[in-house]
Amino acid sequence: MNKDNTVFVGNKPVMNYVLAVVTQFSNGATEVIIKARGKAISRAVDTGEIALNRFLEGVRKKEIITSTEEIETDSGKTNVSSIEIVLTNVPL
Repeated sequence: MNKDNTVFVGNKPVMNYVLAVVTQFSNGATEVIIKARGKAISRAVDTGEIALNRFLEGVRKKEIITSTEEIETDSGKTNVSSIEIVLTNVPL
């Protein structure tokens, strides 16, 4: 998987990330990964669903990976949930 085909979701509006996903597929990518952590997870899910249901035909969810990352903060270590949504246009 090419790292250029990864969309990191943060605090911007959802449509910015949807546009990034659609652009990746328009540029010939066969697989795009949507990644997010913490509060941005719901925005990542929205990004994937909007891209699939409204903009992309022939693209499907290949894999959804959830995990927990341990992050060092000022007050010590804390756990943050993360998600990776893999979209592909390769047929089954």
